[in-house]
Parts: sequence; C-alpha cells; structure tokens
Amino acid sequence: MAIVFRCDKCDARYRVNLDKAGCRANCRRCGNSIVVPNPVERDQVLDLPALQDHRVPSTPLPPPDPARTKIIVDHIERNLGPIDYVFHELVSEYVHIDVHRIPPQKHRPFYTLVTSGMSEKPMAVPNGAESSQFAELMICLPAQWPLKMEDFRDERNYWPIRLLKILARLPHEFDTWLGLSHSVPNGEPPQPYASNTKFCCAVLVPPLTCPDPFRTLKINNEQTIHFYAVLPLYQEEVDCKLNEGMSVLIDRLDAIRATELVYVRRKNSCRKRWFDL
Repeated sequence: MAIVFRCDKCDARYRVNLDKAGCRANCRRCGNSIVVPNPVERDQVLDLPALQDHRVPSTPLPPPDPARTKIIVDHIERNLGPIDYVFHELVSEYVHIDVHRIPPQKHRPFYTLVTSGMSEKPMAVPNGAESSQFAELMICLPAQWPLKMEDFRDERNYWPIRLLKILARLPHEFDTWLGLSHSVPNGEPPQPYASNTKFCCAVLVPPLTCPDPFRTLKINNEQTIHFYAVLPLYQEEVDCKLNEGMSVLIDRLDAIRATELVYVRRKNSCRKRWFDL
C-alpha cells in the first residue's frame, strides 16, 4: 500500500511506500518541513497502481464458517431489521462475499445492504491498528431502486452491489486494509461508477443511518468486527480530502446532510458556484 499526501504549504503531491510513515523531510518544491502521515491516522486515498504490486495469489477457499455467518446475520437483524434476501456469490476469490438485503421499513424507509465474508480473514493492518483487523461494509439505497436479478443486467442498478463486493475483497486481494476515512477511487484516473452518476470514488465512514450498537460486533476476546458505511464521492470531494483533509470534507458533507443512502444526483458538497469564485 502506498501513502498519498500533499505538502500543506505549496500543495505538492507525494506518493511514498508504507514504510515511510512518520518520516520527516523537506518538500522538494518549497522546502517546507513535512511529515509523511501515518496510515493509522486513517486519512489516505489508496493508490491503485501501487496496490497492483501487492496482489496476493488466489488460493482455493474453504466454505464460510456458518456459525460466524449466523452471528453476523443475527447482529444485522437485531439492529436493522429482518433480512429478506441474500445475494450469494457463486464463484469467489480470496473471500466469499455475500450481500444481505434489509427491505424498507417504517423507521428505515430505504433498502440497506450489508456484507458478510470480508471479516472471515484478518486484514493486513499496520502496527497500532490491530483492533481494526476485521470489517464488514454497508450501503443504503432508495426504496424505488431496482434490485431484482434481472435488473442487474444494467450497471446503473448493479454498481452499488459491485462496489460493496470490490471493496470487501480488496484488502485480501492486495494484502492491505480498509478503515475509517480510507477512500478508494474507481480506477486511475477515477471514472464514474455508471452512466447515471458522477460518483467516482468511495470513502468509509461510520454508519450514519444506523443505531450506534450496529457499528461493532464482538466475536470473541480477539476479534471485533467493525461495520463501515460506504459513501460515494464526486471527484471534487476526493480533491478536497486530499488537499484540505478528511475533517474539512466531513464538514462539507454534513452541511448537505450526506449519508450512505445513495442518491445518484445528490448535491456535490465541494463544487464551486459562480458566486463563490
């Protein structure tokens, strides 16, 4: 995994190996003293070209642990409501990812999709982040979103589920990890997920539409699963995160009340209007 960051004085962009975290140097452009951010601070954009060098060979998968899956399912239903359908994987690499669907309800009038399987294996976290080895992901979709199997022939309907699966498999495929505030672009350079949206990146945030007890699940004394929400971003929002930091982006997303509930044409929290120029 590479660390991507910018000089806070002149905005020069740097990409360095993970082992350079915490190192101090002078910016080559302006001479400013800079410190390579630590991944444990969880404010990075994963560098996709660099990840390709860390691809792990695929090996035959054992079947998922049914007892572990049941614990996760019980946790989902206890906090979010009954699961009405599971999108099972027929062919899997690295980990077997299923997506559980909770239908719209009176208190949650939208679909909720939650993975299971990402936490079957620990992620390769850096020193200091051992408590974040296990994770699952979730996203929400409007009640009118087409979610029948025949609807998935159209990428405009399927991309949120594809995104969940890609992100859930990514840490195990590339020997890395995902945690709060980590973001992953859709290609390099980032491309829209589908023709009906300009979202081209995703950032992990706490589940904003869910009760607090849903956020973690203790399996045993050694394993706690963290549930992260996938929040799609526009390119301008990714640029804000890189240039100004995650805290600034969060403030802007909060200002428009953005959550993991996907509206393909939601307001861009970082787009400048003509009267801002």
